[in-house]
Amino acid sequence: MRALARDIVAPLVRPGDLLILTGDLGAGKTTFTQGLGAALGVRGPIASPTFIIARTHPNLGDGPALVHVDAYRLASLAELDDLDLDATLEDAVTVVEWGDPAVALSDDRLHVVISRTRGGEIDPEAPDGGDRVVTLEGHGARWVGIEFGGAS
Repeated sequence: MRALARDIVAPLVRPGDLLILTGDLGAGKTTFTQGLGAALGVRGPIASPTFIIARTHPNLGDGPALVHVDAYRLASLAELDDLDLDATLEDAVTVVEWGDPAVALSDDRLHVVISRTRGGEIDPEAPDGGDRVVTLEGHGARWVGIEFGGAS
């Protein structure tokens, strides 16, 4: 998951991008975000923001900050709006785990769906160390024509 984020996704993202991560518990959403943060050169460590809800990781160079959000505990779009992500959305790369409600933040977004597999079949109960199937799906004008280097 780290390598996918570092090698395939990080070279494509830019300030203002919104990434929505979807997958069961243990699928690798935070691990993906760790790889993305390392590639962007942000201050870490990047940990699951489950209890903090949102954490900003400033860039150690001249690149964008990474805003890491966990929407798992949010009950409504109003609670997501209370995080005031609009204030940083244009200047940072924003990653929202459990982010289906966050699609309202922008028409332009990259949806990353992570599924664990066992024996080649999607299985949410597969062990944490098992294989993953990851689908990258761009939405909006920002992602039209973007190739994901062989990733699907």
